Amino acid sequence: MALAISDAIGLDPYGYAQTHLSEAAQRTLAGLAATLERDVKPLLRDAWETATMPDAVLAALIPLSLMEPGGVSPDEAASTMFSGFRNYVLARTDVSVATLYNAQSGLFRAAVRFGGSAEQAAELDPQIRSFALTGVFALTEPEHGSDIAGGLATTARRDGDEWVIDGQKRWIGGASTADRLAIFARDVADGEVKLFLVDRTADGVTLETITGKVALRPMQNSVITLNGARVADAWRMQNVNSWRDVSRILRTMRSDVAWIAAGLQAGALEAAVRYVRGREQFGRPIGGFQLVQEKLARMLGNAVASLGMAVQLSVRQDAGDFDDTNSALAKMTTSLMARETVALGREVLGGNGILLEHDVARFFADTEAVYSYEGTHEINSLIVGRALTGTSAFV
Repeated sequence: MALAISDAIGLDPYGYAQTHLSEAAQRTLAGLAATLERDVKPLLRDAWETATMPDAVLAALIPLSLMEPGGVSPDEAASTMFSGFRNYVLARTDVSVATLYNAQSGLFRAAVRFGGSAEQAAELDPQIRSFALTGVFALTEPEHGSDIAGGLATTARRDGDEWVIDGQKRWIGGASTADRLAIFARDVADGEVKLFLVDRTADGVTLETITGKVALRPMQNSVITLNGARVADAWRMQNVNSWRDVSRILRTMRSDVAWIAAGLQAGALEAAVRYVRGREQFGRPIGGFQLVQEKLARMLGNAVASLGMAVQLSVRQDAGDFDDTNSALAKMTTSLMARETVALGREVLGGNGILLEHDVARFFADTEAVYSYEGTHEINSLIVGRALTGTSAFV
């Protein structure tokens, strides 16, 4: 008996989509999957070769209104379950595409929704949902990644009704085309972390694209340099006044990455299955070889387990339980399983597994980025270990 394939999300043997999404939400995701297959996937090989993100990608996705889909109730559209499945479907096609969309729908939107005052969120969130206002989340710095909580070096100085920002940010995906840069900086007056939406074109702001990447090649990551850049106090997000407030935003983003890690595994598995059904060796399709089937079964087990973990995390979060440990455990575990899944996929394709034309190579390379971004494996393991033992092992 063939495994059930959901029109919305692909391989779904346990029926997670049917259980946790309304029919309207499933139709929306099915439309997204069809758009990705028709309009986005054909662009990916050249996008990888040239390390550029085609404008046609967002041009295809924005009209779908995925942050406020018609027919889906407002509560479901705003849920982490729906946004999670959305990331899953995007990542099933390509991780750079998922990361690009999530830079707006997840990272930047979360910075405003959870970092802004009620008034700021009410004004800006509709613009973010429609892409009338685009932005990116800029926290990581050239010398501070895992130690950013204590090491954040970008500074903000109040000057009348404005703030003056100095410092650098690194690995900021989508910055080169964003309207606003969500810059986290340390207030020189009180030493606390604040959040500012800085105009990308403001005086004192320069961007440099990072080149030479072997993962997320189409995604344009930038180094942002701020040299006396000015931003009006009205663009300071009022509910970020300490690192604790930043952590409140970050815990929502680790769940996004867990969904992406699950989705890329589904994409790698589907690509591997397509290949083994058509590839013949020794006079028959290699999909009929025992060793190949064992690897595919392990890939499916990892993919379904990762999806189940992401689903249950969203169940908890949509019930109001945003726990750091739960988010860290999900991100840590799904990205670790993703590493094994894509390695198995590359194995079953043999030498052809390194060719872009068979798709698995993209997932194989991109998993290394997912394994590290939004909290490395080690940092997330320390968050989980602290909860288990009651003792912090952070330096």
